[in-house]
Amino acid sequence: MPIRPSATAEIRQLIAALGAEEEVAREAAVARLAVLGDRAVEHLLQEFPAATGRARAGMLRAFEAAGDPRALPLVRTALQDGSAAVQIAAIGALRVLLTSNRADAARDALDAVIAVTLDRRRAAIVRIAAYEALRELPDDVRMPVRDQLAADPDADVSMHVAAPRQDDTTWRDAVSGRLPAAPALLKATLAAARSTAKLTEFQRLIDHLRAHESHETDRSRREEWRAIRGAVHQALAARNSRLALYDLRDSLLGADRLPVTFLAALEEVGDASCLEPLAAAYDASSRSSDMWWREHVASAFRAIMQREGLTRRHAAVKRAMARWPEAAADLLGRL
Repeated sequence: MPIRPSATAEIRQLIAALGAEEEVAREAAVARLAVLGDRAVEHLLQEFPAATGRARAGMLRAFEAAGDPRALPLVRTALQDGSAAVQIAAIGALRVLLTSNRADAARDALDAVIAVTLDRRRAAIVRIAAYEALRELPDDVRMPVRDQLAADPDADVSMHVAAPRQDDTTWRDAVSGRLPAAPALLKATLAAARSTAKLTEFQRLIDHLRAHESHETDRSRREEWRAIRGAVHQALAARNSRLALYDLRDSLLGADRLPVTFLAALEEVGDASCLEPLAAAYDASSRSSDMWWREHVASAFRAIMQREGLTRRHAAVKRAMARWPEAAADLLGRL
């Protein structure tokens, strides 16, 4: 697929952001690169061999979001990196390939993950991450590995596989409305459940998170909870579900800027009903001079128009043009 110059410039900026010190910047870059798909993967494949440290870990996160088997050889080499953080990021990229439609990629990813899990020379934290990646596979694949680890000389490893999963309890509580005290705990639990949880559980969690946000008085904590809600929306979008699209639409009408994960989800699963809220958000951004938000809103609007094959004659487009004529004209001019 040919790469447009504008897309190339954006992708290069996003790849550079993967090595940023600020977690928010790194997460935003991963989310946007996932939306760009094949165009981004081509650049990541070219840039990865020269990357080091935090940038390499960030690029592996982007490979995880893309789930592209072409990254498999590079991801496997990253397992030999001296950084445990890079190794764990590589395991995350392998995890999504365990269920790849390409049998050879799924097989090779499984071989690599099992090898890391059983490698006693590696740090316990890396081996545990590899074992957790196997959680999504059938028992006949996972249990033989678990049995070996149960007798492992590394106490951290053997105790981990023997202990009940705290993630399961945290997830059940959160879906029932009993959120953990720390947003970071739910973030880790979501990472473990995102590909196996029921779609209705994601929807219920989104409703609970939004209610919790509305009662949170500390601004920074409220933003942390909102970031997790955006991650849940991305998990739904990754499974092509519009079950909580109502929350994405409503969230656009709030006064606060949303995390980029909300807009990434809209790009994936948004429909014509999202065009009016996007036009409203774009109109508000023109008054606030928030160019970052403005550009991401425009990108989501454009993605929906193109993916759904909408034209100016569509009823939703006409309503947006009637209510926000300047914003709609600018957005449509970007198509």
